[in-house]
Amino acid sequence: MKKIGIIGAMETEIDFLRGLMGNEIKKTEAGSIVFNEGKIHGTDVVVVRSGVGKVNAALCAQRLTFQFGCSNIINTGVAGAMAQGLGVMDFVVSTDAVYHDMDATGFGYAKGQVPQMQVFSFEADRKMIEAAKKAFASMEAERGKEPHKMLEGRIATGDQFISDKNVKERINTDFSPACVEMEGAAIAHACYLNNIPFVVLRCMSDNADNLRRSEYDFNEGAAAEMSARVVEKMIELI
Repeated sequence: MKKIGIIGAMETEIDFLRGLMGNEIKKTEAGSIVFNEGKIHGTDVVVVRSGVGKVNAALCAQRLTFQFGCSNIINTGVAGAMAQGLGVMDFVVSTDAVYHDMDATGFGYAKGQVPQMQVFSFEADRKMIEAAKKAFASMEAERGKEPHKMLEGRIATGDQFISDKNVKERINTDFSPACVEMEGAAIAHACYLNNIPFVVLRCMSDNADNLRRSEYDFNEGAAAEMSARVVEKMIELI
């Protein structure tokens, strides 16, 4: 039976989706996280704010799998653009996810690879990638214009907010990601270990450079809602 777990790190990333669930929400607090069970357009979902960072995200994904029995997991939210030509309010849907702050090169592993694991990065589910692309295309068709674009690409994750051009260049050199953020690879890692299909969807709030805080705060809310609106369309396609 399909039951979709939807994770956002911040309230702004789940507010819209939680609103679609109406008044029939079952709230469960577990591990200091509130899980919201209900339906969106007839599909069983669990919408949850994980909190920022890799540990919060991974623990949340694990609970969605074991405690709530989710069959698929979507990570929605905002990110910093890395790929050439990708701008603010454009989208990335994950092909795979990797940790940009994992470094066991001293033991012979590639930078980013978790020691003693058989994979370098965590691959997203192809059906869910296609659902995201179709959902995005349908939204643009409804609006009658194409002000934004969606790329398939790698998600680079670390416990850092990237706002320095030198750090951005290093991550680009090492991993060639489409975007950078703070939760996706941890969710992907948990899903990989539990054999759960996943995808990470991100709308760009910034360019991972010297953006002013006031500009980021303005972009964050708009980008988070745009990502959530694509997720709404995805749900019926998975």
